[in-house]
Amino acid sequence: MIEADRVVSTVCPYCGVGCGMDLHLKDDFIFKVTSDHNNIVNKGNLCVKGRYGYDMIYSKKRVTEPLMRKTPQRAGERSQAFDLDEWRQVSWDEALDYTADRLVEIYERDGSDAMAVYCCAKATNEDNYLLQKMFRALFRTNNVDHCTRLCHAASVVALQMAIGSASMSNTAAEVIKTDVFIVTGSNTAETHPIIGLQMKEAVEKYGSKLIVVDPRRVELANWATLWLPQMPGTDVTVFAAMAHVIIEEKLYNQEFIDQRTEGFEDFAKSMEKFTPEFAESISGVDRNLIIEAARMYATAERAAIYWALGISESTHGVDNAFSLIHLALLTGHIGREGTGLNPLRGQNNVQGASDMGAIPWHYPGYMEVDDPASADIWEKAWNVEPGGLNQEKGLTTTEILSNVGEGGVRALYIMGENPMMAEPNLNVTRHHMENLEFLAVHDLFINESGAYADVILPGASWAEKDGTFTNTDRRVQRIRKALEPRGHSLPDVEIISGLAKRIEDRLGRPGSAYWDYRDPEQVLIEMGEVVSAYRGIRYERLDEVGLQTPVPDEDHPGTPFLFEETFPRGRGKFHLLEYVPSAEAPDHEYPLILTTGRLLEHWHGGTMTRNSQLDVLYPEALVEMNRVDAARTGVKSGDTVRVSSRRGSIVLRANVTEKANLGVVFIPWHFHEAAANLLTLDELDPVAKIPEYKACAVRVELASEDELVNPEARTRRGRW
Repeated sequence: MIEADRVVSTVCPYCGVGCGMDLHLKDDFIFKVTSDHNNIVNKGNLCVKGRYGYDMIYSKKRVTEPLMRKTPQRAGERSQAFDLDEWRQVSWDEALDYTADRLVEIYERDGSDAMAVYCCAKATNEDNYLLQKMFRALFRTNNVDHCTRLCHAASVVALQMAIGSASMSNTAAEVIKTDVFIVTGSNTAETHPIIGLQMKEAVEKYGSKLIVVDPRRVELANWATLWLPQMPGTDVTVFAAMAHVIIEEKLYNQEFIDQRTEGFEDFAKSMEKFTPEFAESISGVDRNLIIEAARMYATAERAAIYWALGISESTHGVDNAFSLIHLALLTGHIGREGTGLNPLRGQNNVQGASDMGAIPWHYPGYMEVDDPASADIWEKAWNVEPGGLNQEKGLTTTEILSNVGEGGVRALYIMGENPMMAEPNLNVTRHHMENLEFLAVHDLFINESGAYADVILPGASWAEKDGTFTNTDRRVQRIRKALEPRGHSLPDVEIISGLAKRIEDRLGRPGSAYWDYRDPEQVLIEMGEVVSAYRGIRYERLDEVGLQTPVPDEDHPGTPFLFEETFPRGRGKFHLLEYVPSAEAPDHEYPLILTTGRLLEHWHGGTMTRNSQLDVLYPEALVEMNRVDAARTGVKSGDTVRVSSRRGSIVLRANVTEKANLGVVFIPWHFHEAAANLLTLDELDPVAKIPEYKACAVRVELASEDELVNPEARTRRGRW
């Protein structure tokens, strides 16, 4: 049995649960991962990604030296380069000098509108704060975003408009203190597995009642008292019908409504048309299930709602989220332990990246960029001349690429994101990537997006640096350096600071912002001097279980649940709703609805997990089909099929299962060789600018085995 030389405590780099883990090292090699049973977040439990997904650190395909293309690229002619023969290794000085030169050249010629950056929900709070600071303070642009635009942007907008805060209101582990909880748009057992375990425990051990609202028979449906299988895109009708029942049967909390909300009377009138019968005709959910669910939720002493991307990734994602928020405002199931509105964050630090200002409409702490008072605060913090910061809202992730071209975005910096897997309608995305004038990619691997780059800046993995992550229930936790960065890769704070100082010098603004940090903690302290929610956080205070924001001073214990007495906007606001059909409905040519999502074994665009042995556990994409739909098409499990939409086609194998609802097919989006986002629709929610990933029209037909991508090409491309 191997004896560890040392054990380093850190936090899992995958989903938003934020599980604590211990890295066991022998001769500077991680050979085992465990977790402390006393950890408040995960109680010693880890999913397969957390326990085994660390080996991507040692992948032979990892980039560990700065790289520049041998042949410079031109806008309109940019192509992918996965092969090492198309790149040359360079020193850090050459890579950073070249990157600074190109960025400054484009900025001085075309101005701030030509500059854009993708921050990263997998990077630390400190990394994200510095990167958005660099682009705002030096390039004077708010074209700053990250993957929240592609996951919970609609939830963020709706929560901000309704209550004034976009964070998860309660702690996930409180589910065991809940009488009734709704899970919708979330395959929690696979996407947030440890929270899924806690939900199962709540049902089995504590007698909680679970209502699952989802078009797929996800695993949690087996623990549910009620499963409401709505058709994709009909969420508003189901939850508005529940509100209708609560109002008609006077199950609402009048005292809470009077004291803590506004707009109830007009809202109640707008709900009159959302009868259970109407909802059934649109959603396919039995009206009696809707009535029972409404009564169960409204009459509970403590009830909570948990949701994920099935709600937000929609052309009417904001309305979907409003329809959930209204249920809590009607019943008063918010502001107490075991209640709340709880959007389950996808990536390990998407909450933190948003808190750090990695979004186009807000500075750190959600201070609005078009508010002169907010701009003044950050100009002083960053030593920018008065009026120097850009006070126009920037472009979102989805808008950045669609604005590539003359007079639009010319230079893009990507840290840890992969738009060539994550964006909808990838054929259009490819065209935009090809037309960039300059692309710098800062990552661990050359993925589908990095292959378009002019320069690759190799960052450190989470195990090779210090910093903090903020998990889905606002818990700020430390990650600790266990290893030296591989090869000549560097911690991201060092890369960003080194690049920022070069840019500052070239712009003739030395000292305009501060870039010499003693350690990552100093970065977080700088941010917390302005953002009160983080003001009381110091690394030594995070050594045990972390702290849940807001933490307004160094004596504050953190905040397990929010809104006990008031909402940040004062009163919670009801919003009028209308049912708007999905942007694309099935028809004779494309008779099925495609919905997409994640798997237990993989993570997002696959940059990490598909360079891990996890890829062996689930090595290829499968399309889930209902037995009736499969029989109509002549498809059996294991058959090779072609799935086509109006935007493209992919070939993969079929999995015929009762998990799929009639008329709905499901494809995970982790696999570049059968990229689900070649099929998805790039229509956006008009307010949140989030794409429609969860409902588009497709057809399925048999295909030949020869049309499958060669099995040897199913792993991440490139020969490293």
